[in-house]
Amino acid sequence: MKNQSAEKILATTIERVRDLVDVSTIVGEPINVSADITIIPISKVTYGFASGGSDFPSKNNVELFGGGGGAGITINPVAFLVCNKGEVTIKHITASDNAAERAVNLIPEMFDKVTNFVDRQKHTSAVAEPAVETIVETE
Repeated sequence: MKNQSAEKILATTIERVRDLVDVSTIVGEPINVSADITIIPISKVTYGFASGGSDFPSKNNVELFGGGGGAGITINPVAFLVCNKGEVTIKHITASDNAAERAVNLIPEMFDKVTNFVDRQKHTSAVAEPAVETIVETE
């Protein structure tokens, strides 16, 4: 009976946490602003839970068990995915706590900028590159 009580406390705690947090909590429902623009909210979810129990001595040979459990959840909105005519960008909305976090948050934006720059360079060189003739002089 003791094991069943401890297992029940843990199972109930985990079940309640699952009820509170699902994928739609992290990636929100898309919001259609216009025919071309859709915004999707992104959140950071942090949760933890604990449970425990103890056996109590009894004078009349009855097994006594006491236990408890609890959970805590924090949900912070961190960004929006903006879909505009097939182009997706991410807009961060939280302030970073430290330099490392700021650097990590800049990676997607920098990747987009470098990719766009390389694509423009490829397009420009393909359009503007004249034919080059090689002249070899012989003596």
